[in-house]
Amino acid sequence: MTATPFPVGEIVAARRPHRKDAARNYDALLAAAREAFAEHGSDASLEDIARRAGVGIGTLYRNFPTRRDLFESVYADEVNALCQAAEEFAGLPPWEALTAWLDRFAGYMVTKRAVREALNDESEIFQSCRDSMYAAGGPLLERAQRAGAARTDMDFVDLLRMVAGITATAFDDDAQRDRVLAIALDGVRTGR
Repeated sequence: MTATPFPVGEIVAARRPHRKDAARNYDALLAAAREAFAEHGSDASLEDIARRAGVGIGTLYRNFPTRRDLFESVYADEVNALCQAAEEFAGLPPWEALTAWLDRFAGYMVTKRAVREALNDESEIFQSCRDSMYAAGGPLLERAQRAGAARTDMDFVDLLRMVAGITATAFDDDAQRDRVLAIALDGVRTGR
């Protein structure tokens, strides 16, 4: 399958430094921020993020001059990974492709909740990310519907809202969240 150019991919590529050492630091900061936001929400300490990444606070500010820049970059990077996952899963049978992608989407929701407070729904980054996510995941649902594996009385937005609602709930652990998600997806599945 050929890679589809998603708007978010262009955003991620434009923000990522070209020098190898700078790109390594950038990637380490994104990973550390993703982890810190998942643990502490949007109030995560920038100093802690730099420390987790193994860089100084100056390196963090060179890459992300404002906290919002960091939030946007983490968010765009997560959505870009979702888009790439959709392409990777496209070769699976329709239902497996859809559920594999939705599992990744559920994991992404943890980070999204943390950065959502900092992003405006009308921002260019948010719009590009939403458009990219719909363009990547929507065809997986449509394919599962055409194959008779998923209900046809729902659309992609319905499905995302259901999964987002589930992931917004507090669970004892990831295994419990995965069980509840599987139960909900049983209501989406047809023609077993």
